[in-house]
Amino acid sequence: MKQAGTSPKATASSRHQPPASSLSKSELAYDMIRERIADGSFGSGYRLVLDQLAQELSISPVPVREAIRRLEAEGYVVFKRNVGAQVASIDVDEYEQMMQVLAVLEAAATALSLPYLDKDDLARAREVNRAMKASFAAFDPVEFTRLNRQFHTIMHARCPNSHLKEFIAREWKRIDAIRRSTFSFVPERARDAVKEHDELLGLIESKADPAEVERFFRGHLNATAEAFHAWHESHASTGPGGY
Repeated sequence: MKQAGTSPKATASSRHQPPASSLSKSELAYDMIRERIADGSFGSGYRLVLDQLAQELSISPVPVREAIRRLEAEGYVVFKRNVGAQVASIDVDEYEQMMQVLAVLEAAATALSLPYLDKDDLARAREVNRAMKASFAAFDPVEFTRLNRQFHTIMHARCPNSHLKEFIAREWKRIDAIRRSTFSFVPERARDAVKEHDELLGLIESKADPAEVERFFRGHLNATAEAFHAWHESHASTGPGGY
């Protein structure tokens, strides 16, 4: 479990924070803490010490407390008696179940989108995938996840079933609250994901059967969940707060 203290990324993160005048102090604290949870600087079980965070941001503890309460409501933070605020542990079973649901939904939506995807859509998807590949030089799991989501969105954005797209958006929101970035834990999965994106685009451009595209996409998402499951099993001895 990480102990409370100055994150190795604290200085760099602080440099990238917008001026306090452009955000409320509570929003400033919220953005900083959420970013560090997302990039793994504040891992599961990390203690969030109000005074320390307030001092780093040069603000009072009050807006920091407001930010932490907001993060608690979103599932990123939990309060424990005699401990205080901590970054929430990942519920592995819940995450895997959500990813299974998302794999079915996104694969179906992509299959339904096929008649409506045009050359511009596929060109944008390839451009995003190239950006994902280029990110390997200085890998940032949060940025990679953002690009990955962008790629997936292009694939099913033209789905004519609005209810299906709403379900997908809802599942992503739920996953965000417990997962942050899977690629923080399994960065080696990123290269396989990019290769699979290229294969998926090849299937679409070759006018493959929609059922084949759907199966491939579902397997692509399940492979990420399986990679995380394998990582969790190999680190289980560290306990629920060990990652």
